[in-house]
Amino acid sequence: MRALTYHGAHSVKVDNVPDPVIEQADDLILRVTATAICGSDLHLYRGKIPAVEHGDIFGHEFMGIVEEVGSAVTAVQPGDRVVIPFVIACGSCFFCQIDLFAACETTNTGRGAILNKKAIPPGAALFGFSHLYGGIPGGQAEYVRVPKANTGPFKVPGTLADEKVLFLSDILPTAYQAVINTGIGQGSSIAIFGAGPVGLLSAAVAKMLGAERIFMIDHHPYRLAYAQQTYGVIPINFDEDDDPADTIIRQTPGLRGVDGVVDAVGFEAKGSTTETVLATLKLEGSSGKALRQCIAAVRRGGVVSVPGVYAGFIHGFMFGDAFDKGLTFKMGQTHVHRFLPELLEHIERGSLSPEAIITHRMSLEQAAEGYKLFDKKQEDCRKVILTPGRNDIEVPVSGDDGLATVPVV
Repeated sequence: MRALTYHGAHSVKVDNVPDPVIEQADDLILRVTATAICGSDLHLYRGKIPAVEHGDIFGHEFMGIVEEVGSAVTAVQPGDRVVIPFVIACGSCFFCQIDLFAACETTNTGRGAILNKKAIPPGAALFGFSHLYGGIPGGQAEYVRVPKANTGPFKVPGTLADEKVLFLSDILPTAYQAVINTGIGQGSSIAIFGAGPVGLLSAAVAKMLGAERIFMIDHHPYRLAYAQQTYGVIPINFDEDDDPADTIIRQTPGLRGVDGVVDAVGFEAKGSTTETVLATLKLEGSSGKALRQCIAAVRRGGVVSVPGVYAGFIHGFMFGDAFDKGLTFKMGQTHVHRFLPELLEHIERGSLSPEAIITHRMSLEQAAEGYKLFDKKQEDCRKVILTPGRNDIEVPVSGDDGLATVPVV
């Protein structure tokens, strides 16, 4: 089969690789009909994540048709159309039983990214995301082996186009968890740091939940302009405003700050020269610029929600400020499975349209080009989806809900 594989920092290509096979009784083989390039994939692409090996297959946002099932699979059958959560959860361990699927303690044979491990087992395995998280081949491929097939695959109706439901695999539930973790609701205010795919969908969720004021901070004007036009955010370009938190606070009643903040940037945030040097010398793992701004911008008693990936030590965490303000922090990988039924309902009702952020539709064969576009923010790229196994793609027809097929050039 054809699959996108890693060959060193900034080097990926579509190769011929062996077809996946059933390895465990509760596996299935999926024929991928749509997959996407995630912002988290860029961490891998740039060589920022340890334990990524040459030939590893990337991709943790994908969906398709069930081709084959193991003898123990009862939840789905060949021919079913499913979305696959990026988190691989067993469904029966202590954490899965309390809906903390990303903490599943049975699926990851890697060590996880935690530095202070002690005797704590790692969290769940992830598709296509380094051997720290199990080294499970990802979904930027024609076919994928999906473990724990009685727990993960989520059936979706054939009446909805792939691109309407594809993001149930990761970025939509990630944005949803990030926003509901802040506790905001009707009339609330929220600041979202980062206008990438998760940040944009966080704005969509916040708007749906009735947020009165949504501040969005980024340094790419085209992203901010899109978010302002589509979701009504108040845009702040941090290349022009070095202290967005101060600007936000001055626009809140009583100079209190916003009710909640979302850090959708993570460890590759653009930080100070000091942080850049420390990170280069590997004396710290992450830039703390975005997180410091979040702590500053939120009101006393507010919530800092962090879906952005962090690793290792952070310079200037400002824990004293967090204590003084009585802040709550909520963070971590997304417990995807728990949100899928309600998010599908929102999509079916039209209250969420995650496909609106897509800018580039490409074949799997064009994946390396898609990575370059997304990484360099070329052609106003917001989100790339890939179609395996064909030389044409389907794109929405203007003014219609239908699709038109066009050749890939």
